[in-house]
Amino acid sequence: MARDNSVLDDGGSAGSGPESGDTSGNSILIDRRSYLKLTGAASVVGGGLATGTAAAAEEYEVIEASNEWYTIDDGEVFENKIIDFSNGNWFGLYARESTNWTIRNVGFIGTHSYDRHAIAVADVDGNTSTIENVYMGDGCVRPSSYSSHGQCGIWVAPEHSGHIDIRHCNVQDWPNNGIYASAPGYNGNGGTVHIDRCYAANNYVSSFRLSSDGSKCTDSVAYNDGNGRYNGRCFWGWNPGRMEVSGCDFSSGSYNDAIHLGRNGETTRISIEDTQFDGISQRGDVRLTRGDGLGSNPDLSMPEGVPTSAEEAASGGSSGSPPSDESATDDSDDSSLANTIVFDGNGTSDATSYEFVVSEAVEPSTDENATIDEAASVDGNRASGTVADYLDAFRFDGQIERLSVDGNATVRVNGVEIDPADIDDILDNVILINGSDEDATRYEFTVSGEAERSSYDGASIDDEDAIEGGTVYGSVADWKDAFLFSGEIEELTVDGPGTVSVNGEQVDPADFGDDLPHVLEVQGPGKPVGFEITVDGTVELASDEEPEDEATTISGSTVQSTVTDDSLRFRFSGTLTDVTLTNGTPTITVDGEEIDLEEYGDPELLPHAIVFDGTETSEPSTYSFRVAGKVIQAEYRDASVNEDDIVEDTTVRGGVGNWLDAYWFDGDIEDFTILGDATVDVQYNAREQ
Repeated sequence: MARDNSVLDDGGSAGSGPESGDTSGNSILIDRRSYLKLTGAASVVGGGLATGTAAAAEEYEVIEASNEWYTIDDGEVFENKIIDFSNGNWFGLYARESTNWTIRNVGFIGTHSYDRHAIAVADVDGNTSTIENVYMGDGCVRPSSYSSHGQCGIWVAPEHSGHIDIRHCNVQDWPNNGIYASAPGYNGNGGTVHIDRCYAANNYVSSFRLSSDGSKCTDSVAYNDGNGRYNGRCFWGWNPGRMEVSGCDFSSGSYNDAIHLGRNGETTRISIEDTQFDGISQRGDVRLTRGDGLGSNPDLSMPEGVPTSAEEAASGGSSGSPPSDESATDDSDDSSLANTIVFDGNGTSDATSYEFVVSEAVEPSTDENATIDEAASVDGNRASGTVADYLDAFRFDGQIERLSVDGNATVRVNGVEIDPADIDDILDNVILINGSDEDATRYEFTVSGEAERSSYDGASIDDEDAIEGGTVYGSVADWKDAFLFSGEIEELTVDGPGTVSVNGEQVDPADFGDDLPHVLEVQGPGKPVGFEITVDGTVELASDEEPEDEATTISGSTVQSTVTDDSLRFRFSGTLTDVTLTNGTPTITVDGEEIDLEEYGDPELLPHAIVFDGTETSEPSTYSFRVAGKVIQAEYRDASVNEDDIVEDTTVRGGVGNWLDAYWFDGDIEDFTILGDATVDVQYNAREQ
């Protein structure tokens, strides 16, 4: 699927308890390169090329993932461990039946790829348990077959009745919540959780999620930057809790609002103070107390004490007290980044191009007397450029995750020459989508392996393009998008005038899978239910036969119809962007997986319509009105949607010339004014007409 549609149900967690090992179903090629042990400027490349000194063996134990849960008993301290996923297996920490336990100084290394949580916990006897100094920054790729209940970094189970302190944790790229701790409050035993000085990035559905009375999120950072696998809420506070957010910094990036509060159901009470964020969404009965120190300028630097690597966590280090190895690097400039990579073109006859990605940060450097090349490109954790008879150098933190070198220049990491082929031989194919200035082109493709953005052939690095597992979707106009990938292209859909080439050869998208690769099915609940569903691609009926009793309308990328006890099936490209319903709730599946309606906006269709018609007037008219319920702009009767018209809560102000403006609303019209000769048509229960 092109979109992760399911949100974990607080009522249960398939795959979250101890089960026998299951090694089947992992068809994704993940992390064939080695993961090395870093301490400061220690080993930073794949293939066993150590260039520094790892932490001493007695400092921590490395546990190879073995498809099993490790059960933590009452009072047990599980500490100074690395859990290594690089063999493709899973391994989880399980403390759902114990109390007064501690998980401390633990690093998960390698990308997790199973329908299992990494940590599943509860304190079941009213005591206090602790999770601290844990690195989970390598994240999880959602497997091709999953229950939607797994893949959390830290999951707090409903049976939790005590208190858990979660502090100094680094949680990134998890597909079903980074720290998911709302179950005890929503449908469990009401245990509390305090998330303190934690760091989270690019998690879906949310980075931090709480519910219980007395739970807190303090001095923590969460954001989406477009460079990870997922986008989601930074903080989600569920009912029925009384929660506190203080001293935090949240940035939602391309996701809608950093803080989400409530859901349909009981009252959510929360106070927020001394916190920087870029928007709040509220649903249901939310009682929000806004304290002092609120703003919209978040500082996304890592809180002091958070580990930046698995080795750092396991050895008891953190961003506040990083270990070091003075012999590993040449500190010839003032950079705070620990490691160096040098591209040495001296003595070569032709230019060499290079591109690399690290797990953390990178910046140009003058190490080995290199000059700062203004033509080199540095963007976050990615750098690219060209060398001829000179040097380019960079400082970086973390690991080298991707390295591509085309030419005869030599590459040195921390002073040791390496073979680029030893670091990454996975992403050896490239797909280029070339846009057109005639119109925008939307594209979607799925590969059997992995994919990542690339600047191949001058392509832009567009953070708006989404990569979810092996599926990529985005759009181009008068520019290019490119991606490196492994495996084979399984599906390719292109809507627009753009062209696609693979490994330099132009291809026909019709040769790859279906034009409309996804199946949407709407199953009625036994009574008539109206629905309106919009995708960002193309949609059509899966059958040529029109339903006998219900009128189905497809307009552009939106389908409208009604189901009772039957079902309607559609094929579409792209992803679902909006679902609205009236008079009930049908079951909606995409590619066989039931979607969570809460992920698609307000599911209730507004019943009434008001239309302002200026097509028969010689002069423009202005209008304003207020309703008792909700109101939104509409394309009803082919009305225009004008960005200059203003909708503020329940009040609308706008103008109409030789066109129509329309709005959906509920409740009564409480106030109305029009200046001009435009006609006004109010239709109650318009959707039933």
